[in-house]
Amino acid sequence: MKRSKKIISIILIFFLIIAVVIIGRTMIGNHFKKKFSKRPPPGVMVTEVVKKEFSEKMETFGTAVSKKSKTFKIKKDDLFGDLNLKNFVKKGDILVKLKSGDILAPFSGVLGYTGLTEDILVSNNIIIITIDDNSTIYSDIKIPENFSAFIKKGLPVEIKISSYKDKVFQGEIDFVSSRINADTRSLLSRIKVENKNLELISGSLLEVSVKFGLRNSLSVPDTSVMVEGDKSYVYKITDENIANKTEVTTGVRSNKNIEIISGLDEGNIIVAEGLKKVRPRGKIKPISK
Repeated sequence: MKRSKKIISIILIFFLIIAVVIIGRTMIGNHFKKKFSKRPPPGVMVTEVVKKEFSEKMETFGTAVSKKSKTFKIKKDDLFGDLNLKNFVKKGDILVKLKSGDILAPFSGVLGYTGLTEDILVSNNIIIITIDDNSTIYSDIKIPENFSAFIKKGLPVEIKISSYKDKVFQGEIDFVSSRINADTRSLLSRIKVENKNLELISGSLLEVSVKFGLRNSLSVPDTSVMVEGDKSYVYKITDENIANKTEVTTGVRSNKNIEIISGLDEGNIIVAEGLKKVRPRGKIKPISK
């Protein structure tokens, strides 16, 4: 009998300990839940999904060529006084005063001077002077055969040169050849760039990007897209400011924006920056970008 009472007492003490542990854990859990539930939702930058212009690009190189250019070979002995050339002349200005008659500028342009040299056909020393009309710059470029179907006259191009690293010049396709070169497997094309400020110089190496396949597509900032393996996601915000992790299909990247093919609609609100602050299905405090 005494042994039975002892066993019952042990069992009661065992269940009492379990009950105390459960109650204690519950109280501690509720304490921390209450503590952390008081934390305000994180403030993150949000933005609206809008449509922007996107395009494909084909990159190549070309050499700048003046709209017009003319070269004058002048005998040193024919010079009337010292040679004093201006940097820029207008049509009709005197380029050089000669004993045999002044040379006038046939058009407005920039003067170049190559100094004294021995001409093959002339025994006397001569001076070579050039005048270039750089108001419009042209360049012949080679388009790889696999891009030839997309290249048409009037397509926009972007041009960069080493002397203006942060500037992009705008131009267009001015001419497209009618056939592929069988040796180079390329299509000869010519670009045209208006150069009113004369920043582009004849002979410069041009970095050319031809834009084709122009379209208006849904756009999001590149800082809003998460890449996990071969899939991309954004946080789409509900009316209750809940962040839903949403899979999207992306297209090309342009000017810090990414094209969205599917997964979002125009007007959706998404997290633009601060992705690390956000938890899936978590609440946020939206801050308009």
